[in-house]
Amino acid sequence: MARIAPLSPPYATDVATALAKWMPPGTDREPLVLFRVLQRHPELASRMRVVGAGLLGHGTLPPADRELVILRTCARAGGWYEWGIHAIAFTDLTPAQIDATAVRQSTDPLIHAADELHDHARWSDETWRALRDRYTDEQLIELLVLAGWYRMISYVVTNLLDDEDAQQDRVRDRPSHR
Repeated sequence: MARIAPLSPPYATDVATALAKWMPPGTDREPLVLFRVLQRHPELASRMRVVGAGLLGHGTLPPADRELVILRTCARAGGWYEWGIHAIAFTDLTPAQIDATAVRQSTDPLIHAADELHDHARWSDETWRALRDRYTDEQLIELLVLAGWYRMISYVVTNLLDDEDAQQDRVRDRPSHR
C-alpha cells in the first residue's frame, strides 16, 4: 500500500469537492489513489491540480504528442503507475506506440527528446532543431514543462505508491519487454 495512506470515504464535503476536481466530469469512479494521497496536503494539491489540468486540458500540443512525451517521461523515471493511467485513459496512440514508450531504443523524435531531458536535463542542438521545425515557441515551452511535470509526478508515485495501488486503480500493466 501507499507509504502515506490515501484518504478514504466518507469524505468531508470540502475534501469530496477537491477530489472531484481531479477526476473527469461526471465520472462515478472513486478518485485515484494518487489524488487521495496528494489531498493529504490540500494546499499543495490544489496548486498541483491547476498545473496538471492545464497541461492535459488546455495545452497547445497535439494530444498524441503530449501523451507520447508523458508516457516516455514516466517510463524513464519508473513512474509506472502514472504511465499505466495514461496508457489506458488519455491516449490516442496505438498499443504498439504505447508499448514503444517503455522500451529503451526508439527512433521517434519526441521519445528521443524526452530521453535527452531525462538523461541530461537539456536538448542537444540537433534535437532542438528537429523540434523547432515542428513546434511553435509556445509548444516548445509546453514540451519542457510537460516533461518536467511528469518527471515530478513520477517522483511522487515511485516514492508513495506501489503495485497494489495500481491494481486498485485498474492501471494498465507495463510491457514486460522493457
